[in-house]
Amino acid sequence: MTEEQVNATLRSIMEKVSHGFYDEAEKLAEECLAIVVNLPEDSRHANIYEMLGNVAWHRTDYTKALELYKKALAISLQCNYAVGIANGNSKLGMVYSSTGDFTKGLEYLSIAIQFYEENHNLDALAGATCNIANIYAKLDQIEKSLEYFERALQYATDGNHEQFRSIITANIGASHVVLGNYLIGIEYFLKSLSIRKKLGDKNGISGLYKNLGAVYCDYLKEYDVALEYMLKALRIAEELGSKGLIADIKYNIGSLYMNEGFSGYDLGFAEKNMCEAIVLLEDIGANHQLALTHNGISTLYKSCALFEKALHHVEVARELEKVIASSEVKKYAAQLDSERKNAEREKQLALAQKEKAILNNILPEGITQRLIKGENPIADHFDFVSALFMDIVDFTKLSTKISAQQLVHLLNAIFKAADAVMREFGLEKIKTIGDAYMAVAGAPIVQEDHAHRAANAALKLLEVMENLEVSFPPEYGDRSWIENIPEIEVRIGLHCGPAAAGVVGENKFLYDLWGDAVNTASRMESHGEAGKIHVSEEFKHAVETVHAPSLRFIPRGEIEIKGKGKMRTFFLEKVSEL
Repeated sequence: MTEEQVNATLRSIMEKVSHGFYDEAEKLAEECLAIVVNLPEDSRHANIYEMLGNVAWHRTDYTKALELYKKALAISLQCNYAVGIANGNSKLGMVYSSTGDFTKGLEYLSIAIQFYEENHNLDALAGATCNIANIYAKLDQIEKSLEYFERALQYATDGNHEQFRSIITANIGASHVVLGNYLIGIEYFLKSLSIRKKLGDKNGISGLYKNLGAVYCDYLKEYDVALEYMLKALRIAEELGSKGLIADIKYNIGSLYMNEGFSGYDLGFAEKNMCEAIVLLEDIGANHQLALTHNGISTLYKSCALFEKALHHVEVARELEKVIASSEVKKYAAQLDSERKNAEREKQLALAQKEKAILNNILPEGITQRLIKGENPIADHFDFVSALFMDIVDFTKLSTKISAQQLVHLLNAIFKAADAVMREFGLEKIKTIGDAYMAVAGAPIVQEDHAHRAANAALKLLEVMENLEVSFPPEYGDRSWIENIPEIEVRIGLHCGPAAAGVVGENKFLYDLWGDAVNTASRMESHGEAGKIHVSEEFKHAVETVHAPSLRFIPRGEIEIKGKGKMRTFFLEKVSEL
């Protein structure tokens, strides 16, 4: 299965999950995994395990979700898949916060946000920031929670992601309800509901109906409206088979029927719904919600003077609370171990990123990846590229007047400035040889406008070199030589045509370019003049195929070029702005 086919399948799985078709999504993901299972583990495997984790998460099967997300993260770390590393940390943070381990939740989410910020991934930033807001909400730090939700909403709006907008809008509504702003909360819930309906998100629609029912029941005391919303929520939750959601709704319905102000007041029906909620929560092991439900049903039995039953449920709730408290102690011990492991992992990740950055400074990133995958030698042919050469005038004479330290410092300043220009115009630096600098447009990534890019890069490069100021630290020795030499000048040459490119050898790899286009560009530089850009007739024609009113070519006439014979050449200049 190709990467494109896997991506198409993953998109289909995501769509099925968002519409609540969990069985279909799981089956499709498992079929996809069976196809790639015998291949070396890479980003495809990580993405499939993440999708399976998403299915388990939506079914509130947190144990299975943790197992699948950890598997996805391990594969992503192994193959240095940055997106998978970020997503894995984000998903694990989400699950841990759902199981009450808020320390681990914040820890994983913070790692994810760092990755997302570096890559300016607005959608992912919105999701991770929203999950952090949820943790603060569970810690009863509502003002701080609302602050994170609003930040997340801005990310989602900037990224034009409707799904996230609906989720975050609902959470903002919930925050306002907790702060006592009930009507504002309902307004946000309805905004979110409108988006969810457009998206066909059944799980989200059910949750919002449940929330609206709770606000109308608990705070506004409009019980008939509350029941209408709760029944809508229950119908959808049962259709989806989401046990956690069904349990929440049944508990809320039970609480509603315990209100004497409700026209349908019925303690028997309230008991039935709460008991059904307990069975569902025991099945999925949701201890926090289970303790709350036992306490809730004990209140019901007290109101009926069934004190023995009430005491039983109070005792069960206390035992659950002890289990939860005991697990918190274990979690603290695990947290210390986790912090040690995370520190080591972060150290390894930082080292891996540093090594990757160094590699990508030596070779083009695409070439690095091909070498890592085992392709060697690398050999590519390009029909048209534009080669650029720059040389410092009278550099040999200059090098005899200064120390080695000063010489390296000067060359470093010149070449760093040249590198910045190449990055600006999308050229690939190939190498430096002594005081000569070589770059190319159109390789290793094909660029249709290679000549235009090279022309503008050369003009900017000439301007930068003419205005370059290099300061030398006092510890580098005598600097009087600076006053006794002329201004640093460069010659630049350009030519375009076919070329071969690649990496050869086994040690000290170098991405290089060969062919007549390279040799002629070098000749354009060596036969040029100080402070000027010397180009071939072929390069002039290539630039003129693209509308370039800001460029002009001054004929130099026909001159003898070493190894090439007579050639018509030109000096490239920028048209002065009026």
